Amino acid sequence: MKIKHKVWIEKDDEIIMGMGREALLRAIKETGSITKAAEKVGLNYTKAMAYIKAMEERSGQKIIITFKGGTEKGGAKLTEFGEGLLKDFERIVKEYEKLRERLQKGLKRRKYLSMIAYPNKEENKDAE
Repeated sequence: MKIKHKVWIEKDDEIIMGMGREALLRAIKETGSITKAAEKVGLNYTKAMAYIKAMEERSGQKIIITFKGGTEKGGAKLTEFGEGLLKDFERIVKEYEKLRERLQKGLKRRKYLSMIAYPNKEENKDAE
């Protein structure tokens, strides 16, 4: 038996940042391209742009900067705000993971959950 979780940040009941958007921003940072980042995380370009636009509108901040093609080959990078948002979200996810691990270790002490996870264990009789 495993404890699972999903993490996302909302403003006015609308998602600003979640695991998929985190992956997209990380991929943009790594590839320098929205198209390549979208491919890397399994999105089409239109959906990736919709995520970016929604994040920017809901946060009230610019998250990526794009560069036109030509001699500089075009591309995209995270703004200072985008970098900070990504770092903050990654820290929150790490903290949730630490909590999940701690709770997972304590699962045996939960009488009824322990009975599900370990149905044949004699120790279930003594669980609190």
